[in-house]
Amino acid sequence: MGYWDTPEGTGCVEKTWITTKLGTAVGLVGSAYHIIAFQPDSALAAIQKATNVTVTMASLGAIFGMATCLTAQARGVSDDPLNYFVGGCASGVFVGARTHSPMMGTSACLALGTLAYFTKVGKKEGWRLTGTPRL
Repeated sequence: MGYWDTPEGTGCVEKTWITTKLGTAVGLVGSAYHIIAFQPDSALAAIQKATNVTVTMASLGAIFGMATCLTAQARGVSDDPLNYFVGGCASGVFVGARTHSPMMGTSACLALGTLAYFTKVGKKEGWRLTGTPRL
């Protein structure tokens, strides 16, 4: 079962689990690239860096999934991109809290919220980033 298979506002636990797994995978891949590019002094430092990045990204996925689903339930509007903006913004606020920077939190809120909003709009309207162009 995929993220888009169930209606918005339903299956919050399943959707949160999917976004958490995706965040974890992105965190693992990103931390691996970072460790290769900027080699730490010891294996312990590498493990700490990988764990820190992976847990942060998994948390972002979980926050996004739960906030998006709960917003859809609370608003009673199941297929609205605004639910995704709220989920992305909530994840951005977590970034600000994690970095102890209100400016980072505000910027991440706007950036992640806008990215999530347009991802939902693109999904609804059938936008494609790859493949042959439609004429």
